Amino acid sequence: MKLLYYFLILGLLFSFNFCKDNQEEKVGLGISSVEDNSSQKNILNIAVGSKDHTTLVKAVQATELEDTLASPGPFTVFAPINGAFDKLPSGSIETLLKPEKKDSLEDILFHHVIVGVFKSEDFQDGQDQTMFDGGKVHITKKDGKVMIDNATILVSIPATNGIIHVVDSVILPKK
Repeated sequence: MKLLYYFLILGLLFSFNFCKDNQEEKVGLGISSVEDNSSQKNILNIAVGSKDHTTLVKAVQATELEDTLASPGPFTVFAPINGAFDKLPSGSIETLLKPEKKDSLEDILFHHVIVGVFKSEDFQDGQDQTMFDGGKVHITKKDGKVMIDNATILVSIPATNGIIHVVDSVILPKK
């Protein structure tokens, strides 16, 4: 019986140290570092897992907005596909990804977000919508398609913290 108690105490000490070691490795990491492969994914998880959004993910990482997109939200995010960034003038994205352009890139990314969840059917033709950066976009509905300024919603993906509308163009703030 004494031997059984010895092994129980030894096991508890080992498991305490194991948990403590694992916690120390996670110190300083935000909500975006939490791994969960079984639940429905948040906006950040969906974007990171998409081969069509690698440029957007680089932009989010350059502005250090990963934790924001993994937070509870709710957010409506208009997520440009890689090809949308190719429509920008040559060298634009490379310039915006530089550390000294972080604020400009952040402004552009914030112009792709609305606080709250807005499905495509919630938008009205002719509506002006205020984005997270405070700027406005114009909504157009025609032939079943929804456009936000010059960007067409290709598909919508629900997330645990909002909704992603995949768009074919970058939505630039008006100056």
